[in-house]
Amino acid sequence: MSKLTILRYPHPNLHQVAKPVEVVDDRVRQIVADMFETMYDANGVGLAATQVDIHERIIVMDVSEERDQPIVLINPVVVWSSSEHVVNEEGCLSVPGIYDAVDRAERVRVKAMDEHGNSREVEGEGLLSRCIQHEMDHLQGKVFVEYLSALKRNRIKTKLVKAERDAAKA
Repeated sequence: MSKLTILRYPHPNLHQVAKPVEVVDDRVRQIVADMFETMYDANGVGLAATQVDIHERIIVMDVSEERDQPIVLINPVVVWSSSEHVVNEEGCLSVPGIYDAVDRAERVRVKAMDEHGNSREVEGEGLLSRCIQHEMDHLQGKVFVEYLSALKRNRIKTKLVKAERDAAKA
């Protein structure tokens, strides 16, 4: 396994739409393993392949307190979402240190494949539902800050670009 580099907003590759995985093989399983290592190392609860500059429809998640309930979603498709919505704070490994309120469906069910190519359905509520929707947005080339006002988005972009510039000087 190896840790991957997480793209930082406003990197243009975060806006690429991911392509479906054609076959779940050892190459894909290695990507999944590397994504889990990267996500756990960054103390995240979810990671989409787009965030590590791999533009395939792969998501890894673990919203458990013990960090022992990994979930893999390959080629996920939403098959149902609740009409009830919840506004809650979100953060993102690609937008470090930034948290803001986003409106999401309270519950969602997705159909996907696991890392062995087996079909599965996952239904989530609470943090799992939010994580599924957030990571699926990444596969469509959308970052959570795009739900915010243009003013907030521009402030965040300016702050992150400045932080990256300052880090490069250090």
